[in-house]
Amino acid sequence: MKKSILFLAMAFACVACCDSQSCKTEDAEVKNLIYMIGDGMGLAHVSMLQVEGKYAPTAFDRAENIALMTTYSSNNRVTDSAAAGTALASGYKTNNRMLGMTPDSVAVESMMEKAIRAGKSTGLAYTCYLQHATPGAFYAHSDHRDSVRVITADFLKSNIDVALGGGRAMVDRYFAKEGKNYLDELAALGYQVAHTPEEMAQVTQGKLLGLFADYNMPKMAEGRGDYLLKATNKALEILSNNVAAEQKSGFMLMVEGSKIDYRAHDNDTEGILAEVRDFEKCVAAAMDFADKNPGTLVVVCADHETGGVALASNKADFKLSESGIKYTYGTRGHSGTMVPIYLYGTGAERINGVMDNTDLAKKLMEILKLE
Repeated sequence: MKKSILFLAMAFACVACCDSQSCKTEDAEVKNLIYMIGDGMGLAHVSMLQVEGKYAPTAFDRAENIALMTTYSSNNRVTDSAAAGTALASGYKTNNRMLGMTPDSVAVESMMEKAIRAGKSTGLAYTCYLQHATPGAFYAHSDHRDSVRVITADFLKSNIDVALGGGRAMVDRYFAKEGKNYLDELAALGYQVAHTPEEMAQVTQGKLLGLFADYNMPKMAEGRGDYLLKATNKALEILSNNVAAEQKSGFMLMVEGSKIDYRAHDNDTEGILAEVRDFEKCVAAAMDFADKNPGTLVVVCADHETGGVALASNKADFKLSESGIKYTYGTRGHSGTMVPIYLYGTGAERINGVMDNTDLAKKLMEILKLE
């Protein structure tokens, strides 16, 4: 009798466990992925934000799980953005400068291309230009990241729903060489084209290409304002509406804080802080969206670390109440330092430990059932 009672108690405990949020999360389907890449954003860059904000909570602190990631490329212990972007987008290592293909120039399918085939709505939002390495890694295949014509052609074949950022002059030049008007050609492909944030705000569904600058978007110090936050929210709105209207299986959005890398190359502390603060607002918006839309996973990472940034004490005497902090830089290039991964929402508990950038991509494709 005692054994029967014990057995029943254990059974009820098991049912209670599987009724808990943790068990539900483990089995819950991930329909939407918001993949956020802070270009060049290492742990020190996030730490700068904490220190300068007097340790007030940030969106990074909301993460429900955290992992670490290696970033090396096939031919270099220190990657560039093209090789790192390819790894994050497809799960394949390649050589620096190569985009969306293996070192022997075999094209590989990105998770965004797979998501499109699987019936998901897809989008990109960034502060660089459309054909730059990180956004390009999600749709393009080129043996050199600067092959703008090849990369532009690949975008036009991609069927991505939303792309918001710079690159107007490059798109115009692509069609002008054939004597064509880019507005007419994009309209024929089903794209609404926005040249200003006000025009972007009018679009709520369908396909949208935002061309807000000839090349890169301005840096924060030049008055870019809250463009990336607006672009992130607009992309989420359009993709969600597309899913509802077209009965799609969910969506995938990649958001890049592109200019963190640029300012770190300059060893510009104030510029880095401004760009990380801007990106952090977008991370918060993505997490808020995940709270309201179960089935959404937010993944925040970097393609690599830039600047070799260190937060050092001004003085060696730690008996003092405050020694001050100075930001020092080991390079004006990239470093081989591991970068953090912040996870939030449905499925956040499924990515753990120390992994390679290719492993992160493979795990995300597994979670989204794209493999």
